[in-house]
Amino acid sequence: MAANALKNSLTAAAGSAALAIGYAAVIEPNAFVVREVTMPVLTPGSTPLRVLHLSDIHMRPTQRHKQAWLRELARWEPDLVVNTGDNLSHPRAVPSVVQSLGDLLSVPGVFVFGSNDYFAPKLKNPAKYLTDRDHRAHGKPLPWQDLRAAFTERGWLDLTHNRRELEVAGLTIAAAGVDDAHLGRDRYDTIAGAPSPIANLSLGVTHAPYTRVLDRFAADGYQLVMAGHTHGGQLCLPFYGALVTNCDLDRSRAKGASNWGAETALHVSAGIGASPFAPLRFCCRPEATLLTLVAAPTGGRDHSRTVLRSTPTASVH
Repeated sequence: MAANALKNSLTAAAGSAALAIGYAAVIEPNAFVVREVTMPVLTPGSTPLRVLHLSDIHMRPTQRHKQAWLRELARWEPDLVVNTGDNLSHPRAVPSVVQSLGDLLSVPGVFVFGSNDYFAPKLKNPAKYLTDRDHRAHGKPLPWQDLRAAFTERGWLDLTHNRRELEVAGLTIAAAGVDDAHLGRDRYDTIAGAPSPIANLSLGVTHAPYTRVLDRFAADGYQLVMAGHTHGGQLCLPFYGALVTNCDLDRSRAKGASNWGAETALHVSAGIGASPFAPLRFCCRPEATLLTLVAAPTGGRDHSRTVLRSTPTASVH
């Protein structure tokens, strides 16, 4: 009887594990959502600004469901699009990315690239991902120049080691960005210095939220830094959260809005896709984020209230 009970328990455990793996491999990676967050980071007296944060699309030409979902995002009518990189997972995916973004490319936008814009993903030892955040294995070069040309031809601004000022929805935005810190390509000194004091928003953009980059943006007085790369942890546990961030950012900031120091807010996207060699997601749905940026309280931001509202599961059908 004891042997039968043990056998039944093992069978049930194996069945549960198979269901969990199936869910993480098939269902959740395609359960795209738009998360809405309100952050009081603009200079006092500024009108609200709607910013759509896209990151880690990891596009392959065959991903029709993802492409259809991306095409629907223009319905949210953002004032600005911020793309924090890792758009590609295939050498022929540039047309799929451009066509999927569609009308969003007619909206003012800024971008930086990540490692999977420059190099194709490559099969890795999963244990290295969990135990060695600095482990890197690069595949063949990807056509990032073609993607950059497509974005800039439609009017998006490349912030890779650039400082730019733009007018959006009647507001002045002072934006700057760095190349991918995960590849060690960040050269913050090329953009160092305080942003324009007359801007309604000072915005720092990076693909990977390494602390050395965040510290520099915060030291220069940027109001908001936006990043991707972490996939929100990708595999998360209930009541625990992300297992890893794939950089030196702490797990509590693997996705969503938080503070970085006394004067800087941070938003990290959980991303839209994943490497084809690690396609699982669990308790971490793929997302785009619509940030409604509003004026900070007069007299300075109340940092205990950086995130005023977060709606995590607003789906686009």
